[in-house]
Amino acid sequence: MKAIQISHSQELNIVDIEKPQCGANEVLLKLQYVGFCGSDINTFMGRNTMALNPVIPGHEIGAVIEEVGADVPANLTKGMVVTCNPYTNCNNCASCRNGRVNACQHNETLGVQRNGAMKEYIAVPWEKVIPAGNLDAKTCALIEPMSVGFHAVSRGQVTDIDVVLVIGCGMVGMGAIVRSVTRGAVVIAADIDDDKLALARQMGATYTINSKTDDVHARLSEMTGGFGPDVIIEAVGSPFTYQMAVNEVSFTGRVVCIGYAKADVTFTTKLFVQKELDIRGSRNATPSDFRAVIKYLERGTCPTETLITKVIKPEAALDTMKWWSENPGKVFRILVDFN
Repeated sequence: MKAIQISHSQELNIVDIEKPQCGANEVLLKLQYVGFCGSDINTFMGRNTMALNPVIPGHEIGAVIEEVGADVPANLTKGMVVTCNPYTNCNNCASCRNGRVNACQHNETLGVQRNGAMKEYIAVPWEKVIPAGNLDAKTCALIEPMSVGFHAVSRGQVTDIDVVLVIGCGMVGMGAIVRSVTRGAVVIAADIDDDKLALARQMGATYTINSKTDDVHARLSEMTGGFGPDVIIEAVGSPFTYQMAVNEVSFTGRVVCIGYAKADVTFTTKLFVQKELDIRGSRNATPSDFRAVIKYLERGTCPTETLITKVIKPEAALDTMKWWSENPGKVFRILVDFN
């Protein structure tokens, strides 16, 4: 069967691999759409040190059940449209012992630490299969990245009395915006791209800030009556945005960190104490986050076609990755069509 394989040296090939067999506790999925994400372009550019080299990418999955193993529960049936929880958990580390399996110390994400779903078929443990309700497979490929943003909002304990600043309006940031809005918070979106900020308003943000051209502190002070945001969700991963989060969050506020900064970050640590801040990491997503995204998408109000920058066939993947590497700010999601 056909698969996409990328290396850390800007190489991408279509390879032929053996079709997987379906074990007794597994479900065989026929992939229809699989999303390229930021980790994949970083692998392609040689910046993702966590990824196998080479690796079959892909963990944003829209698929149809092709076959079920003998010991799979009856609620999973052939022909069902599903997505997939792409993370592993060891059940032995501190995170797993505390019930936070999404942050497993030994997690291996599909397409990063182990070969992923950019291929025609994949066999996965039935526990990782998530039925997608009435969503189509194309929409399913958006669920995982949005769920990461949903999880960050849970980590920030966002409620309807909060003002939330989301820094970074990519797919994960959009997920954080949507979830904050559905919880009743007032949302401020910050980015350096006006097109993304316009979409953030469409997704429910009340205010937007272009952090490249606006006076961020003055705008936030105006929007929050001088208090600063109660919660700031950092979804970029740069020293500048990390420092912005700590500097601008309110006293006794919460900072939720999603992005991986590629360089060390220097903080004015007295603010940690003076403001009595809660600074929290947010990693991956839980099954309940996936279900919450599915429930949101089933409303039909999400501009999904706007979130999908391109749909390509596997043969166009190399040219597309080269284009993406030259136009990093213009991509929400690129889906590979395996139909």
